[in-house]
Amino acid sequence: MQNYPENEYLSLSALQHMLFCKRQCALIHVEQLWEENLFTAEGRIMHERVDRGDHVDKGRVKIAYALPLKSSRLGISGIADAVEFHKNQKAKSPWIPYPVEYKRGKPKKNLSDKVQLCAQALCLEEMLDLRVERGALFYGKTRRRLNVDFNINLRNQTQKTCEELHDMIASGVTPQPRYEKKCDTCSFFNLCLPKTIEKQRKVSTWIKRMIRNESR
Repeated sequence: MQNYPENEYLSLSALQHMLFCKRQCALIHVEQLWEENLFTAEGRIMHERVDRGDHVDKGRVKIAYALPLKSSRLGISGIADAVEFHKNQKAKSPWIPYPVEYKRGKPKKNLSDKVQLCAQALCLEEMLDLRVERGALFYGKTRRRLNVDFNINLRNQTQKTCEELHDMIASGVTPQPRYEKKCDTCSFFNLCLPKTIEKQRKVSTWIKRMIRNESR
């Protein structure tokens, strides 16, 4: 896999957008649009509380907040909400990184949050030259941590998503909308217009079919 120059690095958070909805991802990272609703506002407030850039020392656990991350191999950069460093004298490094990402809602059925967290781990591995085996997602709605193992399947999915993200951004093409139930709570609903555009496309297809049938 190639190494990307820094001027081609993409936002680490775009991986979560990419897996949630490619059109949303393009609207944000290609067309540079942003729309906030209650859910994104709650998420922003939660991140403001942890993105202070502080450091906490609890003896066997040190915590770095708002830690800058990057990977030339994946071509991404961003900020980790928090990285805990757990003391372990038996490991290659006496301090083992454990990334923790904060989310406002609850665990998702798709891999978007886990891929975003895994990307943070891969950045840490490249930056610190060590292995990061696991991390955690903290969800505000459940007030619980979900432990995540960075197994080979998740690592492969993360790398694949990075490659697809770079390809889409390089193309400059925003995918056409396709309405799904998740669209109803998306902050981009009024910008994306998934129902309206999809309906127009169906009507256009119907008219073209009628014209073809009449010409026969």
